[in-house]
Amino acid sequence: MSKKKKTDKHHSMFSNIMFFLALMFKLSPGLVIGDILNGIIQMLPTRLISVLGIKYIVDVVAEGADYGRIFNAVLIIAAVLIGGRLLTLIYREFYWNKEKERLYYRLNSTLYEKAHSLDLENYDNPDFYNNFILTIESSSENIQGLLGLVQRYVGSLASLIAVASVILAIDPICLGIIAATVIVFLPISKKIGQLQMGRRIENTKYHRRSDYFQRIFYLQDYAKEVRMNNIRPLLIDRYNDAADDVIDNQRKYWKKIASLYAVQQIGVQALGFMFIMPLYLGYCVLVKHTLSAGDFVASFNGAYSIAMSMNFLTIWANAIFSERAKMIEKYREFLSSDYKIKDGEKTAENGEPKTIEIKNMSFTYPGNDKPTLKNINITVKPYEKIALVGYNGAGKTTLTNLLLRLYDVTEGEILIDGENIKDFTVQSHRDRFAAVYQDFQTFACSIGENVALDTDTDKEKIEEALRHSGFSKKLDKGTDTELLREFDDDGVMLSGGESQKVAIARAFYKKCPYIILDEPSANLDPIAEYNLNKAMLEAADSKTVIFISHRLSTTVVADKIYVMENGEIIESGSHDELMKQNGTYAKMFALQAEKYKAQ
Repeated sequence: MSKKKKTDKHHSMFSNIMFFLALMFKLSPGLVIGDILNGIIQMLPTRLISVLGIKYIVDVVAEGADYGRIFNAVLIIAAVLIGGRLLTLIYREFYWNKEKERLYYRLNSTLYEKAHSLDLENYDNPDFYNNFILTIESSSENIQGLLGLVQRYVGSLASLIAVASVILAIDPICLGIIAATVIVFLPISKKIGQLQMGRRIENTKYHRRSDYFQRIFYLQDYAKEVRMNNIRPLLIDRYNDAADDVIDNQRKYWKKIASLYAVQQIGVQALGFMFIMPLYLGYCVLVKHTLSAGDFVASFNGAYSIAMSMNFLTIWANAIFSERAKMIEKYREFLSSDYKIKDGEKTAENGEPKTIEIKNMSFTYPGNDKPTLKNINITVKPYEKIALVGYNGAGKTTLTNLLLRLYDVTEGEILIDGENIKDFTVQSHRDRFAAVYQDFQTFACSIGENVALDTDTDKEKIEEALRHSGFSKKLDKGTDTELLREFDDDGVMLSGGESQKVAIARAFYKKCPYIILDEPSANLDPIAEYNLNKAMLEAADSKTVIFISHRLSTTVVADKIYVMENGEIIESGSHDELMKQNGTYAKMFALQAEKYKAQ
């Protein structure tokens, strides 16, 4: 497992919210400030006009004053509302949409850089991997969700303060009635918020199940299995079960929420604002004559404004912020993840191959009790072609991963030209190697970029690398031909063998002294694999090559062969030497040769 800043106590909701706001502010200060101001502009003028603006107009009408004053007041109100809407529209259309996308990509770039810096063993940890996926997938939602919440929160807070100040100036007792009514029914609002949150959490669980079965029908990875087998009814049943669960969950919560909501609305609106408030205001206007008709309307409208603001600020915002904070906690866990594989102080030279020495090396995967590799000793001389053979699980791939510092050895050391590979920076060390694996990937970009794995490509070098790999397919646009049809309807779909050769060409394109080939041609037929491997070894004459192969016809041309079993080297030597020993290698070779003869 990775070294993490472990703590049994998670960060508080406020801490997580402020962390993510600070992160967004660092990446796009204008967007954060703009959304806060936009929240005030969207809410405050409307709330104040519903109180002060209406009060003014009602008082003017009651006084029987010139209608010109009413007309001017309406013009000013309209200008304020239209101006606010216009500012919001300009902000969203000319700044927000563009800057939001920029923030999204900057945030994801931060996450990708962090992911790139972490050890490969992190991906062996399911908790880490799930958090990573959740963090990446929720980036856009967190940005929009949190900014929207902050925007509404600041707008509601500003409106509450402003309207409460107006009501306080009109009549403090009226403000007390409003506050008391809202506070009395606050526990019901809190309960509704909890039920809403519970429903959302459970729905998310059921939606995740339905989304999984839905994806199976359109993902290419499952296309053959779904069509060749009778699994469709099973998948449809599972999808329908998940959909039924969502509907049942809605039924379970609907009655409770609806009942409480009815009590809340009847209590706040009917009892507080339709009975107590009108009685008190009517008494002040008609009997005591301490309030004007405008004050009556302003207080009545202000009551609703204050109730909505307090309800949101105390119940809904807390519930939604709490949910958002849990997602942000995943961000913090991911960004605080540490790594074990540290840079050394030296920069590795990327020139001619040097001697590689593996001395007394052992390795145990994190979380395992038994070592995967035990006391490995190998010396690889410059320009040698070394083969690692053995059955699945023997430790061959693990050995090459340690050589690349994708993991670090548990015991012993790996030396290149007499220096421990840990003494060099990780990237400069890895730059000395080209590695091609059996589970290679083809990317939705040009074939030239697929070979170079870079935007800066050398056409002649790419063509030469493809030629060495045995790639011979004619392409209309040459190295500029797009592969796959993810983004280009005219993209070329290569066969499995052709894709393998493109992946192998990467090793020939990269300027480096060492090549690792971990069964990149295993899916080819034996003769095609033999011819390809022979061509590759000849083309890599100026490099040191370490290759893994289950098919021993390829190992005949290796300078030295290491036979691995249960994490140990049990035999080593050239093909002829090992055949004379008549040990494990000779038996494996004889079995495969007999198999090919039988075919």
